Amino acid sequence: MNIFLHEFKSYLKSVAIWSGANFLIILVYFSAFTTIALEAAQMEAMMNSFPEEMLIAFGMNDMNFGSLLGWFAVVFLFCQICLAIQASNYGIALLSIEERELTADFLLPKPVSRVKIITAKLLAAFLALTITNLVVWASAFIVINLNRDGREFDVQALAMILSTIVLFQLFFLSVGTLISLLMKRVRSVIPLSMALSFGMYILSIFGSMLGEDKLEIISPFRHFDPNYIIANGSYDLPLVMISLAVIVIAIPASYVLYNRRNITAAV
Repeated sequence: MNIFLHEFKSYLKSVAIWSGANFLIILVYFSAFTTIALEAAQMEAMMNSFPEEMLIAFGMNDMNFGSLLGWFAVVFLFCQICLAIQASNYGIALLSIEERELTADFLLPKPVSRVKIITAKLLAAFLALTITNLVVWASAFIVINLNRDGREFDVQALAMILSTIVLFQLFFLSVGTLISLLMKRVRSVIPLSMALSFGMYILSIFGSMLGEDKLEIISPFRHFDPNYIIANGSYDLPLVMISLAVIVIAIPASYVLYNRRNITAAV
């Protein structure tokens, strides 16, 4: 429990920053929604003049600018990028920090198994991510209702979109943890987390632009596409199951690798 509390406290500043960033993204983008909705026809005409590839990259193809959820789908993409970076940061730093800062000698000799260590760390990271998740939920509902101006929207569809955040975060947390354990030593977390987050985002873009399903199915950005949920009123279950399978494989694999890992001691 001491490990859990120590780890969770170390995330508090980060949680505040990422939660604030997501809130500001939703607030700033939706502050312009009323103006955009009034000029929906002109906006759609302007969008049609842009290359289709660029619209796909920003999730703005076949978008209804007069729709609250249509606009939220664009805003949510930027939230997803922030959520991916945050979860990747936590995953990659989760078990590599002791080796990087040469504090493993202090932690590992304690009368606690490596299984308990990784479990406490994962739970602390997940709780931190859950707080950010709840902030996004609250921000979305509050800001949309403040800017709806009498417009109706499908509350169930919005809840379905926001419900994808849990698995989305767990994907990057678990994959980030596994990547850190597959490497001999993690010298810096940020370059790796950025590469993982934006790498998956770029794969989803190229998959859409090139029509390559093989690229799309790799990326959780495609697995939890808000536009698909709005259009179909359901999840793309085969793709969601891919993310779930990655999580189910990555977490146990991380336990195995951490138990077998030869951790370098401070000299």
